[in-house]
Amino acid sequence: MSDFTPDNEETDYENPVAIGQTIIEVRDLAVGFGERLIMNGLELDVRRGEILGVVGASGTGKSVLLRTIIGLVKQRRGTVKVFGHDMSTVSERRRRLIERRWGVLFQHGALFSSLTVKQNIQFPMREHLKLSDDLLEEMAMVKLKLVGLKPEAAERFPSELSGGMIKRAALARALALDPEIVFLDEPTSGLDPIGAGDFDELIATLQKTLGLTVFMVTHDLDSLAGICDRIAALGDGKVLHEGTLDEMKAQPHPWLQAYFNGARARASHVHAPPGAKQTG
Repeated sequence: MSDFTPDNEETDYENPVAIGQTIIEVRDLAVGFGERLIMNGLELDVRRGEILGVVGASGTGKSVLLRTIIGLVKQRRGTVKVFGHDMSTVSERRRRLIERRWGVLFQHGALFSSLTVKQNIQFPMREHLKLSDDLLEEMAMVKLKLVGLKPEAAERFPSELSGGMIKRAALARALALDPEIVFLDEPTSGLDPIGAGDFDELIATLQKTLGLTVFMVTHDLDSLAGICDRIAALGDGKVLHEGTLDEMKAQPHPWLQAYFNGARARASHVHAPPGAKQTG
């Protein structure tokens, strides 16, 4: 059952949502391309204040699910509610208000190559807010500092950045409008283990200090073990199981057993990472 009031134009779009309540609700979702259905009857809840890791074999629709929730891919059936509002029926005005409450880090950063880092961060601000140039400058530098980039990175172009710096710049852009939800699509892919660990630590720190809800598509076992509160595993067009890491490891499904208890899991920190979130 939803934790929200029905969507209508009289409802305050800034509905307060308590920690632990459902902030994203997906029901009976069907998404496909051509004759192939990627998802068929998928259901998922994302709770406010958690880091949810979304995993699955290649082709199970992890990134497609993210893009469907934010409206870049159209569903064939089902509902996606964010902050209690059905995203397929909301007005354009309300959709824009809701979109201001989330930020997205796409795969490989997806920075605009012709814009500097500072201009990339300012892009959402210019689109949604009416701010002076001085305030835009100040806010962009605050976001840079927030993700651990030095001030001199502001005037660089994406082609002048390392892989880790691109991820941080893209995260700064995702945080430009002070969102409540952050969507991360493979945030540590392409990073070396040390860089990936540093980025995981940054995400966990920002989630705590800013009170974010994080929806993270990942295949990184260390990320799942180190910073995720819950995990949702996709397969067969649905969510195979969702729960804590310990609960995922106990599931009898063959893919879950291979993924969470296989050789790669044993070689990673999955079984005993320092400070891992393995409660419950």
